[in-house]
Amino acid sequence: MSGPLRPGTRLPGAGQALTIVLAAGQGTRMKSRKPKVLHPLAGKPMLEYVLEVAAKVSSNVVVVIGHGAEEIRGAIKQANVNWVVQEKQLGTAHATLQAGPFFEEHRGPVLVLSGDVPLLKEETVRRLLNAHEGSGTRISFLSAQVEDPTGYGRIVRGAGGGVLRIVEENDATPDEKALAEINAGIYCFEGRGLATLLSSIPCNDAKGEYYLTEAVSLVLASGGTVQALETDPVETLGINSRLDLSQAEALIRRRINQEHMRRGVTLLDPSTTYIDVTVEIGQDTVLYPNTYLLGRTRLGEDCTILPGSLIVDSEVGQSVRIGAACVIEEARIADRAMVGPFSHLRPESVLEEEVHVGNFVEVKKSTLGRGTKANHLSYIGDAIVGKGVNIGAGTITCNYDGISKHQTIIEDDVFVGSDTQLVAPVTVGQGSIIGAGTTLTKNVPPQALALSRAPLVVKESWAKRKLQKRETTE
Repeated sequence: MSGPLRPGTRLPGAGQALTIVLAAGQGTRMKSRKPKVLHPLAGKPMLEYVLEVAAKVSSNVVVVIGHGAEEIRGAIKQANVNWVVQEKQLGTAHATLQAGPFFEEHRGPVLVLSGDVPLLKEETVRRLLNAHEGSGTRISFLSAQVEDPTGYGRIVRGAGGGVLRIVEENDATPDEKALAEINAGIYCFEGRGLATLLSSIPCNDAKGEYYLTEAVSLVLASGGTVQALETDPVETLGINSRLDLSQAEALIRRRINQEHMRRGVTLLDPSTTYIDVTVEIGQDTVLYPNTYLLGRTRLGEDCTILPGSLIVDSEVGQSVRIGAACVIEEARIADRAMVGPFSHLRPESVLEEEVHVGNFVEVKKSTLGRGTKANHLSYIGDAIVGKGVNIGAGTITCNYDGISKHQTIIEDDVFVGSDTQLVAPVTVGQGSIIGAGTTLTKNVPPQALALSRAPLVVKESWAKRKLQKRETTE
């Protein structure tokens, strides 16, 4: 099964760097009670994307948290993460300095990543590390050419292409504001001397904060060298607002869809196919437009998912057909089953091999055995249904008595006629037949017929006399 954007095998050199991830900001422009770095992208908090990259290039990862610290710590499941808290949010340099106990004795490179830049790729970070190693520069950082640099620090380069300075927009001249190369805020420092450098950064009087960009200025002012490596501006997109979040969501979903197609999955209209990063799909599966595959969903090979279906946290076997407009949540569907159209599988539903569940059928916390069919307008709840059972249209398992839920058991090869109510708890024995229109309130032994109907009354010419009476009255 294909599963894009999964942590890869460590390449040579992994573990040499110490990585600091800055995730302490409040994110006021998100207008949310949720910490910014926990906002999901394609089914996963944005911070997890950054931590996955960090884990691939470093065996020592430190995350600096502040606003919503406990919520972040509880939500992120990555192993081998060290947490430090920035009690007061006083800027990026101050946040980095909180990781001082980890980098003071570190003799290799120190990466600083942003928890709100989730599109950054492993290969880009490795390129930054490789460029920094042996270069003799104090600081290496990423830059990008963007169409609208408003709000970003501009990179001013000399005649030979070296970095002269980073100038913030408020301090930039008109010519500098016209520069399109911006600071992406992804840095590589040398561990030795980093604490001293960060401690030397002056406070920004306007905001009372300490910024990492000032480290670049200090190094350049002291005659040291820095280097900026240009990268794809898509990777440097920072999430500061709901608009940024929507842009990142679209970009990540495009990556996911392209990776599945490269691995042998057909997406008839990728622009209207929504697949979470946690989803796995087998080869030769075909996804029609307006399909949503979310959470920990796994689809086997050679499946067909028709338009408008939603599948969440579910496992689907091989050669399964899901009809249009189905909702499937926390369910398991075995090989060669057919579902829909307009079916609803609720949590803890299990369809074994070759089961057919059709139009307007709802299944809840029930198991349907191999080859069983429920093709029309039925509700099956809290039930165990055996193999080869036929469930007629309009059948209802009456599982709730107003206080408690009760179980219905239908053994193998039972035929349940249309418009039948099975009042749980009740058991229907193997091979029995339940006549259409039956309300079943007691157990049925194997190979029996159960039937409950009022006698049919036919009054000849009654309708004709009724019509004549009406005409006379008028």
